Amino acid sequence: MNKKVMITVNIEILAPIEHIWKMWNDPKDIQQWNNINEEWHTPLVENDCKPGGEFLYRMGTKDGRFSFDFTGKYDEVVNHELISYTLNSGRTATITFSQGYPVILTETFEPDEKPSVEEQRDFCQAVLNSFKNYVEGKLV
Repeated sequence: MNKKVMITVNIEILAPIEHIWKMWNDPKDIQQWNNINEEWHTPLVENDCKPGGEFLYRMGTKDGRFSFDFTGKYDEVVNHELISYTLNSGRTATITFSQGYPVILTETFEPDEKPSVEEQRDFCQAVLNSFKNYVEGKLV
């Protein structure tokens, strides 16, 4: 039996779960934090975070040389605890939010064939780092 390779990344966030949950799911907030560095942006976000709801994050470099749509459908949503989804490509992902303080956000996802697993892990970790900085910066 072949077991799917999965990538797991996590981040510890010093903020109440209510703020974390809102900023993870609000399209206006997502546009602010969903980037790996200052050269990237997310100019379009549509997000209907409920079972059966769909999402679209248009991501890319600010200079326009590279962009892609991150799209899929939510499978399960448990407020302040869990989000699972299936991408339009068929790959799956789960995001968990620990209870307590600080909150540990853990994302586990099925990698694409390219780029490398390491590059995909680093990309996702960079996005989580950006999210942490955004959330914690809003509380100051």
